[in-house]
Amino acid sequence: MHKCAFIIFLSLVLLAEAVHAQVKQYRVGVLYWSMNIPGQVAMREGLEQEAQRINDAAKASGKPSVVLEAKVAGDGEQGIENQVRQMKEFITAKVDMIIVQPTDNAALADPLIAANNANIPVVAYDQYISRGKLAAYRTSDNYQAGFLGGEYIAARFKDKPEIKLVLVEYPHVSSTVERVNGFLDALAQSKRSYKLLKSYSAVEPVAGKKVAGDILREFPEQGSIDVVFTVNDGGGLEVVNGLGNAGRTEIQVATVDGDPASVGNIRAGWLTVIDAAQFCGPLGAETMRAAYAVLSGENPPQHALVPVFPITQETLAAYPGWMGPLPESFAKPWPSVVPLWENTLRVVKP
Repeated sequence: MHKCAFIIFLSLVLLAEAVHAQVKQYRVGVLYWSMNIPGQVAMREGLEQEAQRINDAAKASGKPSVVLEAKVAGDGEQGIENQVRQMKEFITAKVDMIIVQPTDNAALADPLIAANNANIPVVAYDQYISRGKLAAYRTSDNYQAGFLGGEYIAARFKDKPEIKLVLVEYPHVSSTVERVNGFLDALAQSKRSYKLLKSYSAVEPVAGKKVAGDILREFPEQGSIDVVFTVNDGGGLEVVNGLGNAGRTEIQVATVDGDPASVGNIRAGWLTVIDAAQFCGPLGAETMRAAYAVLSGENPPQHALVPVFPITQETLAAYPGWMGPLPESFAKPWPSVVPLWENTLRVVKP
C-alpha cells in the first residue's frame, strides 16, 4: 500500500474508533419497589419499553444508549431497608444515574443526599423523597385521584345528611397521603358532611385481607358503613373481596389504581363504584424519557404529573387500560368544580 494511502487509511480507522468511543452507554440503576402490586409491574413495563425505544433510536442516530441495572426492594419494612441498601450499592458502583420508585419518603433522604454529593443524578417516580435534590420527579396526579373519588361519592350521596366513612390509607408515602387529602377535600368542596368512623392501613394484599377482617369485626351491622375509600387496589381489592363475600354489598367503595380486577368489579356492580386509574405504562415511559433527557444534558420539567382517569359505569367505555394511551378529554357526567377531564401532563415545576 502506498505510504500516503496507508496514512489516510490509518487516520480513518482512528477517527472511526474515536467516534465509536464517544457513543457510550449510560449505566442506569433502577430501584423498583414491589413486583406484588400489579400497577407497579405495569409502571416497570412502561419504563423498560421506553428504554428499548430510546436504544433503538440511539442505534439509528449514533447517540448513547442506556443499560438498565434493576433491583427490587420488596414490600413492608424489610423492603424499605432493602432499598436504602440497594441505593447505596448503586452509588458505590458509580452508575451514571439512579431511577427510583421510593418505598418510603423519609428513609431514602440520606442516600439521595449521598448521590447528590457523588454527582449522580436521581430521578424519582410515583413517590418523592423528603430531602435532597431530585433531577426530575414524575408521578400520577394523586391529589386528582382522591378528588375524583370524593366528588363522585358526593354526587351519589347528595341526599344523605352524613356519610359514614372508613379510610384504608398508607401514611408512609406521598402519593397515598395526597389521595386521602384529595378525597376529603372533594367532600368538603361538595358540601357533603361525613363522619370518619375509623382509618386502617394497607397497600398490598396481605394487609388488605387483614383490614377486611378488622372492618367486619368492628362494624358488623348492615348499614353501619356507607363508604370505604381505599388508597390503592393493591390492598383495596382484598378489602372489597372480604366485605363482598361477607354480604356487605351495601357498602360503596372508591379506590385508586385501575387494576383490571377492580374495573371488573365496577362493571359487575360489585361494591366498587369508582376507581381513579393511573396510566401506569405512560408514567413509567415518561419517567424514562425525563431520565434520558437529563443524561443528555437537557432540562426537562423538574416535576410533572400524569393525569388519572375516573373509571365508573358511566365512563368504562372510554378507559383504555393501564398501558394507555391517554384518551381524549371529556366532560364529566356528574357534578364537579372541574367539569372537564383533561388528558394533558401537568407541569408543577419547570
